[in-house]
Amino acid sequence: MPMSLYNTPQGIFLRPLSLEDGEALLALRLRNRDSHAPYEPLYEDSFFTLEKQQDYIRERLRQAEEDRGYLFGIFLLKQERLIGYISISNLVRGVGQFADVGYMMDQHEQGKGHMTAALKLIIQYAFRALSLHRLQAGTLLHNDRSQRVLQKCGFQPEGIARKLVQIQGEWQDHQMFGILAEDHV
Repeated sequence: MPMSLYNTPQGIFLRPLSLEDGEALLALRLRNRDSHAPYEPLYEDSFFTLEKQQDYIRERLRQAEEDRGYLFGIFLLKQERLIGYISISNLVRGVGQFADVGYMMDQHEQGKGHMTAALKLIIQYAFRALSLHRLQAGTLLHNDRSQRVLQKCGFQPEGIARKLVQIQGEWQDHQMFGILAEDHV
């Protein structure tokens, strides 16, 4: 049952990525490899192959089957072209009911409101369909654009997580943001 989430005024829709999207995901990653490198882990050249992108999608599909995480492609409505992705990951059930949110947008589509619209759709999905209590996200301290997206969607800054993730081979501090289901009425 393929499920899609739409923001028609913004001209985007989200749907889970499938193996058939491997080539489009690879093209997206290759197009943005240099511009996004300062915000990502170090990837070996083999990561930028169709096989590795399909492996990535397979793993994310497995996580969705196990209710551990969900990966959605962000598509332009008219062209049905992949312009980014957004994920709910590290999902905790039980007494926690929370998850992390992460996202990436094609450098040529940034600044058009697409990511804000996509994040708002994911927030609704997480709180309504998945019945989560909390979503959280971390950004590099200097990633002002990503921080603005989070704040426009109702996330609140919650502090600095020291040396949270290795970015470009260096442990980097991250500004943490969170939103609760009751914040999003």
